[in-house]
Amino acid sequence: MRELVTLLARSLVDNPDEVEVGIADDDGLTVIELSVAQGDLGKVIGKEGRTARAMRTLISAMCARGSKRAVLDILE
Repeated sequence: MRELVTLLARSLVDNPDEVEVGIADDDGLTVIELSVAQGDLGKVIGKEGRTARAMRTLISAMCARGSKRAVLDILE
């Protein structure tokens, strides 16, 4: 999942070197924390949150195969 989020985020932003993805596991729930440069935050979130929602949908689809749960947090 980390590779997927990293690939998606780096393809969206102007500063791909500043993309950082962290993963934390907590009682069967995986929290994926995405951090980008301040100027790229709007590109990752997208208009009305559509890009972020699409990324979360892809993560949910990946987790459904393995009976896991994961959430994406976009950090400011």
